[in-house]
Amino acid sequence: MTEETRKAPQTAPYTTTNAGIPVESDEHSLTVGPDGPILLQDHYLIEKMAQFNRERVPERVVHAKGSGAYGFFEVTNDVSQFTKADLFQPGKRTDMLARFSTVAGEQGSPDTWRDPRGFALKFYTEHGNYDLVGNNTPVFFVRDPMKFQDFIRSQKRRPDSGVRDHDMQWDFWTLSPESAHQVTWLMGDRGIPKTYRNMDGFSSHTYLWVNAGGEKFWVKYRFKTEQGIEFLTQDEADTLAGQDGDVHRRDLFDSIKNGAHPSWKLYVQVMPFDEAPDYRFNPFDLTKVWPHADYPEIEVGRMTLNENPEDFFVHIEQASFEPSNLVPGIGPSPDKMLLGRLFSYPDTHRYRIGPNYAQLPPNRPRSAVNSYSKDGPMRYEPSRTGAVYAPNSYGGPAADTQRFGEPAGWATAGEMVHHAYTLRRDDDDWGQAGTLVREVLDDAARERLVSNIVGHLSDGVSKPVLERAFAYWRNVDKDLGDRVSASFQK
Repeated sequence: MTEETRKAPQTAPYTTTNAGIPVESDEHSLTVGPDGPILLQDHYLIEKMAQFNRERVPERVVHAKGSGAYGFFEVTNDVSQFTKADLFQPGKRTDMLARFSTVAGEQGSPDTWRDPRGFALKFYTEHGNYDLVGNNTPVFFVRDPMKFQDFIRSQKRRPDSGVRDHDMQWDFWTLSPESAHQVTWLMGDRGIPKTYRNMDGFSSHTYLWVNAGGEKFWVKYRFKTEQGIEFLTQDEADTLAGQDGDVHRRDLFDSIKNGAHPSWKLYVQVMPFDEAPDYRFNPFDLTKVWPHADYPEIEVGRMTLNENPEDFFVHIEQASFEPSNLVPGIGPSPDKMLLGRLFSYPDTHRYRIGPNYAQLPPNRPRSAVNSYSKDGPMRYEPSRTGAVYAPNSYGGPAADTQRFGEPAGWATAGEMVHHAYTLRRDDDDWGQAGTLVREVLDDAARERLVSNIVGHLSDGVSKPVLERAFAYWRNVDKDLGDRVSASFQK
């Protein structure tokens, strides 16, 4: 290219229809004469209107408002003694996609509502996609999927007025004592992160790891932000909600655009498989953490986000994360909530973006796909299996049981699973929440916790629910409950 060519103005590409056909005008419909009626044969106008009417897909029922970016994960420590999973082998680097989100808010809600944050990751491994779907807290509000739908409805908008209602929230929480640990996190400093870059991420669930020799281990994941934990006060969050509802989305995009690539260090807690039955509380209970004194954190690697999506809708809104995407070396645990999510997540993707969602750019594996799935709306990758059924004698793929068939793990350990859900000495709903208040928070953090609880309860919570809330917090910590109650006596 000559210097003169470089300086010459570049010619814009001509507009086409979705079929690639040049259009005659970007501004004027085809009419009978200059002021006559529009003609039905103006297929480009019809295409534009029809496409516009179909631009939106249903938003996620939960985690609707979110942001994300591409990056990579690098292993920095050898954990191959615990898992044979490809992405966790020494020196391995794996491309990935991350999406952060609020839980209860809809698409247009402010980023700074007091709410847990989703922390969903997709790793493009040599053996398919591995999805890790967690939050910025190590626990959750409920431990049984039977209550999940009800919990989410209590956090959403009322069916009559269409507004959110704190009375509904506290009514559910105070009738569900297992929520105490998570609500204590939510009402504390980490209930509103300063940015997505300034929060940790947790698997929350317990998972099964299997090494090359068939040994099994239970694990919990934690991604520690290397930007430092920072939070917003309630007043700061309320101000930002009115000034810039997209402040977290904007921050993540601009940081990566400007070369300040956020990173997180991954650590795991590892429990030998046979220690689960006799542990002092149910290690698969989503409302509890494993104390670090029992199972110290072990470094695994670093996650770095360094690439913004070229199109938000294509790469983030259509991204699908599902805990059922488990690669060889990783499996589920008897955690009831996790087992429920194994079905729920892929099912919601089929509804929201169609049965062939796995073929979309953010969801497409970087490894070979030899699946017997076929047809359905919007399918564009042909079946390359040689046959459309199994077993077959025409060269179609066959499961490599010897290579990838792992031990059944806990599936055959029926007595262990049954025992996991029997009451143990430390299996109460209040103990860990109380420990968080008394031993983790300092005086200033406890003061902010009281202020946040009182502020939340002061917004339309009915007297019967309010009385239950006082008892709820006294069960967590008597002094905390007394201080909350005293604020309403003034």
